[in-house]
Amino acid sequence: MQFSTKTLLALLPYFIQANAQASSSGTTTRYWDCCKPSCAWPGKANLTVGSNPVQMCDINNNLISDSNAASGCGGGTAYQCSNESLWAVNDNLAYGYAAVNIEGGSEASWCCACYELTFTSGPVAGKKMIVQATNTGGDLAGNQFDLSIPGGGIGIFNGCTNEWGAPAGGWGAQYGGISSRSSCDSFPAALKDGCYWRYDWFMGADNPTMDFQQVACPAALTANTGCTRADDSSLPAVAAASQNLYLNPLLRPLPLPM
Repeated sequence: MQFSTKTLLALLPYFIQANAQASSSGTTTRYWDCCKPSCAWPGKANLTVGSNPVQMCDINNNLISDSNAASGCGGGTAYQCSNESLWAVNDNLAYGYAAVNIEGGSEASWCCACYELTFTSGPVAGKKMIVQATNTGGDLAGNQFDLSIPGGGIGIFNGCTNEWGAPAGGWGAQYGGISSRSSCDSFPAALKDGCYWRYDWFMGADNPTMDFQQVACPAALTANTGCTRADDSSLPAVAAASQNLYLNPLLRPLPLPM
């Protein structure tokens, strides 16, 4: 059977979406640049009714309701919220957020999507994470998940000096960030638990490889971002134990602006 060019172009978004949902393998890195996440801009993905792009905060870590607010990394007022960090559900499962680049996809196919990662190298081999894609990056390779870890390095942009008073070059190295757990001690209270997570649950792992598959988002993740894709309900659900709201007290949803 042959299709016209017009028909193939019309079907292209469905092919891309199918690819984004496929299981594959990839790499992880880490970052925390404090900038407005890319998936916080309106129109990046098809969202369920009543949902909104990824939530963002002002310089005082209070929610901003205007999705068109410019990024603090570009002279605007919008920054990454502190609750878009990571936390342990149990010894073998964690939740969090990541900047994502998936081969064959685009932000339309991965913004606010959730992925189950099974680590395949380093001290966390065999452990799992479920992350929601809140951002992307021009410096990311295909099938790369840049885990959103406070103190993980600012990468290309730095909003942390303005938002949190971090050193001019961010905390630690530009790529990779701090190098010891004790460095987390001086972090702002809202970021400490996410920083410690890297050395506790994550066991100081340095960019482990992983296998990933797209899954339905646990409520604990979307509660912090306010973002749910229209196709989320069609995806395989994670294990029942993973659906509970294991929210760290510092990672609870921030109050809505008045």
